[in-house]
Amino acid sequence: MKGTPLGIALRDCGVNSFIIAGVAMEIGIEPTVRHGADLGYIPVAAERSVASMKFTGDAILTHTEAIAAMLTRFKES
Repeated sequence: MKGTPLGIALRDCGVNSFIIAGVAMEIGIEPTVRHGADLGYIPVAAERSVASMKFTGDAILTHTEAIAAMLTRFKES
């Protein structure tokens, strides 16, 4: 988000949280979660998140199945 217009675009669209998943925790996921939290977003990360993210409390930790179910319910409404 830093150095790109993504943060501005998300705010303009009324987005205040984002879902992130992946496998490159140390070089992609964790820094993105931390930066998003620093910008005031509520990151929602998959359970595979490293223990340090859980410890800092910067993200809501969940399962991808729970996110998929929530998105399905949202789409149906």
